Amino acid sequence: MAKLAVITGASSGIGASFARQLAARGYDLLLVARREDKLRTLAAELAAVQVEIVVADLASDSGREQIAQRIRGAANLHLLVNNAGFGSVGLFHQATLRIQDEMHRLHVLTTLALSHAAMENLLAAPPTQGRGIINVSSVASFGQSPSNVSYCATKAWMTSFTQGLAIELASQNSPVKVQALCPGFTYSEFHDRIHMSRDPIPKQLWMTADFVVAHSLRAYDRGQIVVIPGWRYKVIVAFMRAMPFSVMKSIATFAARKYRKPVST
Repeated sequence: MAKLAVITGASSGIGASFARQLAARGYDLLLVARREDKLRTLAAELAAVQVEIVVADLASDSGREQIAQRIRGAANLHLLVNNAGFGSVGLFHQATLRIQDEMHRLHVLTTLALSHAAMENLLAAPPTQGRGIINVSSVASFGQSPSNVSYCATKAWMTSFTQGLAIELASQNSPVKVQALCPGFTYSEFHDRIHMSRDPIPKQLWMTADFVVAHSLRAYDRGQIVVIPGWRYKVIVAFMRAMPFSVMKSIATFAARKYRKPVST
């Protein structure tokens, strides 16, 4: 029986790149997203492996539980990639509560529920190297900035949650692996959906989804837990971790005033 990888948010960007690169490694795939047309197109492209698509809204209780049950019952589950997510822009009190509530449900509750289902499955199976979970977090998880309060907070939770799982697994001498993938600016539909211009961001800071995923999978093979693709972002995160909050606050405030963002609706 071939290894199965479950990928959420698989219809485009980083999720679609995970699908292509894991298919190239011989994984069968369970692809989850809301856009059926995109999933079908991707599945047709990856016809060399077994591909199942599931259209689900993971921010809803019913969609989340549907996929959690599928993960619990997958006899050949080998890898879960929690990639589904989105961003928004706008000051916290101006951005709609509905969008921020959906973001917390998707980044936090869905990652929690699907990871729990995957752990039940993976830890009950005979010990096998290479099984585990990749949680797609963000460089934003290491700081905060105006107009991104909920996004940074939920991604910080994802990174911390993954590190906590890694400690638990190590305490059990488990071969199951976890990774928090923390990319920076990545070419995808992510910024288009929130109508955020790429122009203010230096081109040197942009990465392709294929680069991010290739870096993630190589690091996963090595058992690396927190993965930051690109040397520039490694340097940036090192500074962010070393900076006192007062300094980070001043820098984030200056940048926000220079590059004002539109308000979410």
